[in-house]
Amino acid sequence: MEEYNDTQNLGEKIVKTLKGIYDPEIPVDIYELGLIYDVMINTDDEVKILMTLTSPNCPVAESLPREVEEKVRKVDGIKDVEVEITFDPPWSKDLMSEEAKLELGML
Repeated sequence: MEEYNDTQNLGEKIVKTLKGIYDPEIPVDIYELGLIYDVMINTDDEVKILMTLTSPNCPVAESLPREVEEKVRKVDGIKDVEVEITFDPPWSKDLMSEEAKLELGML
């Protein structure tokens, strides 16, 4: 049970970190924007983040995944981070949280 709590706490720290990273073209963090598909933490505290971009031609295609990796790597307790980009499924506005839609005036 203690291991679960540690993983859960680590997961919460990672999500908090992700909510501090913004797409420079959209004033919403990448987590609420729906760019983060999955955060996986193994028993060795190694993290894999599956994410997408708003489009394959996104101007931050090089820098945003690197920023995610660098910032998550700084979370206390993480031993390694891998960020994988996918376009399956492609990002759409439907993936945005209600909070993000409200912030962008879409509700």
